[in-house]
Amino acid sequence: MKIATWNINSLTVRLPQVLDWLTANPVDALCLQELKLSDDKFPLVALEAAGYHSAVFGQKTYNGVAIVSRTPGRDIVKNIDGFADEQSRVIAATLDMPGMPGGEVRVVNGYFVNGQSPESEKFAYKMKWLEGLRGWLRTELARHPNLVLLGDFNITADDRDTFDPDGLRETIHHTTEERLHFKALVELGLTDAFRMFNQPEKSYSWWDYREFAFQRKRGMRIDYILVSDALKPLVRSCVIDRQPRKNERPSDHVPVVVDLGLL
Repeated sequence: MKIATWNINSLTVRLPQVLDWLTANPVDALCLQELKLSDDKFPLVALEAAGYHSAVFGQKTYNGVAIVSRTPGRDIVKNIDGFADEQSRVIAATLDMPGMPGGEVRVVNGYFVNGQSPESEKFAYKMKWLEGLRGWLRTELARHPNLVLLGDFNITADDRDTFDPDGLRETIHHTTEERLHFKALVELGLTDAFRMFNQPEKSYSWWDYREFAFQRKRGMRIDYILVSDALKPLVRSCVIDRQPRKNERPSDHVPVVVDLGLL
C-alpha cells in the first residue's frame, strides 16, 4: 500500500502534472494541499477517469486539501474537531485496505499554518492551531490505531531538514516553538517514516522559486508522513520524489511517498 502527500500549489494550474504523476506512480492514496480552488471547481471527473475517488475540502484562492484514493473514503472530517477555523486546512478519511491489520487506515491530511514570522499574529494562530491539532489527534489515535498524519507541516523537524540551519535558526519554520510542537505530535505515538531509513544529505521537499534554489540545493524538508505505532512495523520505504520539481511550471513542493507492506 502506497500513500503520498504533495502540496500542489494550485490544482487548477497543475492538474495535468498530478494526472501524469498518478499514471507513473499509481499510489493507493494521494493527499493534496494548497488546492486553491472551491469544491465546485475540483476536477472530480478527471480523477475518476484516472481511477480515483476524492474527498475534498476546498477554499477559493487559498488553502484547500483533498484525499484522492482508490477506495472511497468514509467517516470524513473537515478541519480540526473542536477548533474553530475559517481556513480549509485539514481533511481526514478512513480508507478500506484489505490485507492491512484491521482492514483500514485513517488518513489525516493537513496543510499546516505557515506562520509568517515569529513576531506576527499569524504565528500565534499557528501555535493555537498546532495545539488544537494535537488534542484532536489524540482522540483520533484512540479511535483509529492505524493512522497516518501527512501533509505540508511548514516546520523543519531538525537541522538536517534545512539548507542553512545556523543562518535560519529561530526564523519561521525553524523556531524552537515549532519544533517542540512537532516533537509533541511524535510523542502521541507517531514516527517520521522518512527518518526510519538512511537518507542522502540535503533531502528536501520544498525549494523557493527564486535564486535557482532547486538547482543550488537550497531547500527544506517540510512535507512529512508520520505513521502510528501500529503501522510502523509495516513501513518498507519512504522517499521524496524530486522529479516533478523539474517540470515546466512546477509546484515548489514535491511528493513524498510511504510504502506500507500488507499482511
